[in-house]
Amino acid sequence: MHADSEKVGCLPAEQAELAAVVFRMLADSTRVRLLWSMLDQELSVNELAALVGKPSPSVSQHLAKLRLARLVHTRREGTQVFYRVENDHVARLVRDAVFNAEHAGPGVPRHHHDEATPLRAAPRGGAK
Repeated sequence: MHADSEKVGCLPAEQAELAAVVFRMLADSTRVRLLWSMLDQELSVNELAALVGKPSPSVSQHLAKLRLARLVHTRREGTQVFYRVENDHVARLVRDAVFNAEHAGPGVPRHHHDEATPLRAAPRGGAK
């Protein structure tokens, strides 16, 4: 047995199936865009529809699926419902998927532009 498999152990079939459901939910670009929009904020259906450029009824259907998959959380205020990403794991999964996709394109991925510049080698022998 590999040392890695001893640390993690065998993934139970039920957990694997639930993970597959999450990936199926992320297999739709509109749902990825909705989740991306909610990473750092709570938004209503109309706000989300405007952000992704889709009709509100369509966005509502996507949000219902995301809610059933436990990827988003809702909060009701009067007649409005606000949506946000369920937890940090979902947020990390969405960020990592988008950041990984950025690596497929040419040049330096956008998410690397905010990182500190790499360290440069110090001059040798005290040269000034």
